[in-house]
Amino acid sequence: MKRSAGILLYKLVDGEPRVLLVHPGGPFWAWKDAGAWTIPKGEYEKPEEPLAAAIREFGEETGMRPKGDFRPLGEVVQKSGKIVTAWACAGDFDPAGLVSNFCEIEWPRKSGKRLQIPEADRAGWFSLDEARAKMNPAQTPFLSRLAAILAGDGLTGKSG
Repeated sequence: MKRSAGILLYKLVDGEPRVLLVHPGGPFWAWKDAGAWTIPKGEYEKPEEPLAAAIREFGEETGMRPKGDFRPLGEVVQKSGKIVTAWACAGDFDPAGLVSNFCEIEWPRKSGKRLQIPEADRAGWFSLDEARAKMNPAQTPFLSRLAAILAGDGLTGKSG
């Protein structure tokens, strides 16, 4: 079973949470929007700790290393069966400053041709409702969990 770990970076704008999502790079995702965005995340293998992997992957996909209080958001299982573990962290990031690492894919599939693509080709800040429409549906529970944490901290009046 593959495992992935990531960070849901958030900030409050006029008392409302905004979350940072990234859009996957490459030709497969080029024209996809709704359901394509994701938290910055990536695969890891033991003995690497999931939080260490999440911080590393966030840096690889954005060019920024998140710092601060990492709040656990638990796990979700994506359609592929991959388990994604996430943490919330308050912070700020300028999407124009995105610097993603590259990976190699075969494209077109089964063609034998190799192509270097950025793991993330763009980033953006979204309200929780906008993020629900943009992100991989399996990851949307992270948004409700973040809203509940923020409401419990007295930072927002909403819980989901």
